[in-house]
Parts: sequence; C-alpha cells; structure tokens
Amino acid sequence: MIESLVEQIEQRFSALSAEIVDPAVISDRQRYADVGRAYRQLEHAAKLAEEWRRATDDAAGARELLAEGDDAEVREMLAGAEQRLAELEEEIRLAMVERDPNDDKNVIVEIRKGTGGDEAGLFAGDLFRMLSRYAERRRFSVELLEGDEDGGHFTFAIKGDGAYSVFKFEGGTHRVQRVPATESQGRIHTSTATVAVLPEAEDVDVQINPSDLDIDVYRSSGPGGQSVNTTDSAVRITHRPSGIVVAMQDEKSQLQNREKAMRVLRARIYEAEVARQQAELAADRKAQVGTGERAEKIRTYNFPQDRITDHRVGVTGHGIERVLGGGDLDEFTAALQADERRRGLEAA
Repeated sequence: MIESLVEQIEQRFSALSAEIVDPAVISDRQRYADVGRAYRQLEHAAKLAEEWRRATDDAAGARELLAEGDDAEVREMLAGAEQRLAELEEEIRLAMVERDPNDDKNVIVEIRKGTGGDEAGLFAGDLFRMLSRYAERRRFSVELLEGDEDGGHFTFAIKGDGAYSVFKFEGGTHRVQRVPATESQGRIHTSTATVAVLPEAEDVDVQINPSDLDIDVYRSSGPGGQSVNTTDSAVRITHRPSGIVVAMQDEKSQLQNREKAMRVLRARIYEAEVARQQAELAADRKAQVGTGERAEKIRTYNFPQDRITDHRVGVTGHGIERVLGGGDLDEFTAALQADERRRGLEAA
C-alpha cells in the first residue's frame, strides 16, 4: 500500500518537474503559477518518497547480508532501516493529506477589541504587534491597511508564500488576564479581542459585479473628529447582495482608499463563500472560517502566572513577553499544524 502511494508521488512529481520547464507552460502565466504551486506542495512528499526508497534498499541489503551469516552490526543497521521506514510511512501519509486550498494565499487580518473597555483596546494593539512581529520573523511582509489605536481596530495584510497556512490558526477570540496600567487597586482584569484571518482573494477567486456596489465618499476624520484632510478621500463600499460594508480612510488619496477597501471586501466575500460551501459539503462540520468558532476563546495570556494556553490543542507555554511582545508563536503554530494534519489523516 505504501509502495503504491510512493509510486503515485514519484510519477506525479516527475510529471510536474517536466511541466515546470516546458516552454508552453512557462508562456502561460496562469498555468505556470498552477504548476509551480502543485510542484511546491508535492516537493516535501517527493523527498520523503526518495528517502523511503533508500531506506527500503538499505533494509533489503541488510537482509541479504544476514542470510549469508549473522552479524551484530548488520542486524543493527537493519533495525535502524526498519524503524526509519515505519516513521517515513507515517510522514508520507501525513504529507499527502489534502491541504487547505487557501494555504498558499496572502492573508488579511482584522483585529477588534472585545469586552474590557480601554484595556481591550490596548490588548488589540498588543495582538497587532505580536502578529506583525511574528510575520516578520517568518519573513513575511506586513502592510497596514487601517489602524485605529484608540478604537482598538487594526486591518493589515500579511504577504508571502504560505501566509494563510501559518496565520489561519490565529483567528478567534484571544483573552488576556492582567492588571491594567490604569488600575490603582492592583486588581486583575480579563479582557478580550477578536482576530479574523481572511485568505486574500484575487480577481479569479471572486467576481464582483460593479453594479452590485454602492460607493460613498466622505471626508476622513481623526480621533475626536479632527480633520485629517480637506477632501472627500474616505471611501465606504457596500456590497448589496451580501450586505458586507467596508470603509477605509487612512490614505489621503480616494483612489488608494478605494483599492484597499476592495481588497478587504473581496476577502470577506470569498470567506463567506468558502464557509457556505463547507457548510453544504458537511453540515455536521463547522467551517473554520466565518463561523461561531470565533466567539470561543482560543488562547489565554495570563500575566500574573506568565502563562499562555492554547485551548484548542491544550498547549501551555511560558514567557508572555517573548510570545506577546516578541511574536514567538512557533510552538503554538507547530502544534496546531500537526493537529490539523492528524485530523485530516483521520478523515481521509
């Protein structure tokens, strides 16, 4: 069974390797992008398949030597090869679990303060900095689309190959337990902020009919109503069929605000469509994006105990400053990705 899977991987990877250097494919931009994406997705499994072949040959060679006469060193070599074969079989099956089709996409992240008043707004800012620093550590680029420190609302894009595969796990309600700077009695407060992680949709993913849009322009204003500029540069776009509304005012140019608003709108419409399709395909399965799961706390940051707990996989770590202040989320991301692969293997 595993040999059949290895053969399928080898044949498919060989075909993709030929296609990716085919001039006819290279000249077709969309086809070349599709082939390149498929090649990258299969590359890890192909390397594991190659290692499985080597380990199989090593085991066969050791058995032949043992048939000629017992040898402790050869027996040890055989045991090592057989152990590695068992590990590789599991790794290959996990590598071939169907990936989320959005994993390679850029993402748009929206953070909003939840319960907890001003402290919730401060926590939203902390989450923005944490995720921005984590993106930079992972060599992704960050583009702020809209930031309102006082209002506790941030919208930003994270760009790079595989951004969604890393940041999709951050979507949900984050909870913080700490003594606010404004608390004179030293009492611990619990506050929340919500994070929405949307795969950034491209024109080919979402077709928006311009006649379905209501576009309003108005004068942007800063905190307390302070005028930011004297022209009608702020843009509000309403998508009538879905009722989704997006407003942007950070840029001084109406054209730039409109372009940013359309990116966020496209991502929200795409997210809603993905959730609808997932619900139709499996009514008993909650779609990961755009469902009530966002109302559940996914992670708690407990300052008095210097502890961070991810409630989905039961992983607890320490060093809040390293995680929240420095964006060191690798431990949690790795655990969540492993859990996703395990669940995918069980469902296969």
